[in-house]
Amino acid sequence: MTKNVDTLEARDLKNTLHGFSDLNTLHNKGPVIIDRGEGPYVYDIHGNKFLEANSGLWNVVAGFNHEGLAEAACQQIKKFPAYHSFFGRISQPTIELAEKLIEIAPVPMSKAFFTNSGSEANDSVIKLLWMINEGTGEPKRRKIISRVNAYHGTTVITTAMTGKAYAGAFGLPGNSEVVFADCPHFWRFAEEGETELDFTARMARQLEELIEREGAETIACFYAEPVMGAGGVIPPSEGYFQAIQPILKKHGIPLVADEVITGFGRTGNLWGTETLGMEPDVIVASKVMTAGYFPMGAVMINEDIYQKLMKASEVWEEIPHGFTTGGHPVGCAIALKAIDIVLNEGVFENVVEVGAYFQEKLKSYADHKYVGEARGVGLMGAIELVADKQTKAAFPSEYAVSEQIAVTALEHGLIVRPIGQAIVLCPPFIITRDQIDELFEKLDITLKQVFSKIDG
Repeated sequence: MTKNVDTLEARDLKNTLHGFSDLNTLHNKGPVIIDRGEGPYVYDIHGNKFLEANSGLWNVVAGFNHEGLAEAACQQIKKFPAYHSFFGRISQPTIELAEKLIEIAPVPMSKAFFTNSGSEANDSVIKLLWMINEGTGEPKRRKIISRVNAYHGTTVITTAMTGKAYAGAFGLPGNSEVVFADCPHFWRFAEEGETELDFTARMARQLEELIEREGAETIACFYAEPVMGAGGVIPPSEGYFQAIQPILKKHGIPLVADEVITGFGRTGNLWGTETLGMEPDVIVASKVMTAGYFPMGAVMINEDIYQKLMKASEVWEEIPHGFTTGGHPVGCAIALKAIDIVLNEGVFENVVEVGAYFQEKLKSYADHKYVGEARGVGLMGAIELVADKQTKAAFPSEYAVSEQIAVTALEHGLIVRPIGQAIVLCPPFIITRDQIDELFEKLDITLKQVFSKIDG
């Protein structure tokens, strides 16, 4: 990168700490500074144009310059720019958003609670469940069952719940209150000769064994993304939730659906819960809820959970939890507009229409020499890279193959996300068939360029 100390790139490197970034690569190559957006495209400060095939971080689904969202924010800022939701006081947009979420929830829900992010929402679920169990005579119910490859956030407890290796960077999971069930990724974890339904049955048996080993009376909840997003877009094996839900119900274990990524249309239904046949007691939402235009998260709880929470709160005469900007009136006004755009401006219909085409193009990579699996659902997908298709062996880490692809794609005007040895694609909901063609044409060029180096 340029050594001019006055450039924005140099100023960024001098003053900003980037999350989830390889700092050595960042200092060698420099940052990409995004200046503006138009539809599904973003432009850097040098005028370079990129098709944003990751919707920012799954969330900017209505494009990067939606005037209706900007106007909703502007009007609310002018009318009533900021408030909290503590002490029984609240703003009108907050009430209206809670009503809308309960109205469109995939299963009956009773109350909505607002946070500033999906991480905070997931963290809040755990605190509220722990509070319930403390206040209703079951203080031993503290363990959270998460899953290998799950991602639930970056707070301390949600990092502990994240079943990925980097949790070890923080000495996590070292928390005895988090245990991990198996990852229901058939392609990766099936045993030789095992059918997909046999694999699902094994996942269910192993979950029940885990519950019995830990003691059902010690378990606060089972946590699951309908489709594992940051784990690499991993849909569960066929019939997975139908197999495990009776086990959870038998043992009185609440099911929490982490819909931070899948909520509001990404999977081709309004909720991933609907796509995968889940019956959760708690639902967590974020990202698409404001189309990325404001930081927000939400927790929805059913009536049974709410009644238990009411009882537990009597001990403290309140719920001693919340966030200063949770339920922020500007965020709620934006969220109401974003949901209206998805539901009533043809955006969700577009996901359904182009989603099948996106999946067709995505899964055509299954025959590629270096692709082990091309997987996805709706308008989300991943291409898993392998050095050997037969053994499913990964590339040596020094190849940094997915990072190479992501960096090379930038050169061709395409933003994709590397996760492990997979390339993840989750374009904005407004993407057209022609733009899907553009996405995969640029990806084709990128793959040929990267693998030509590997082939020598």
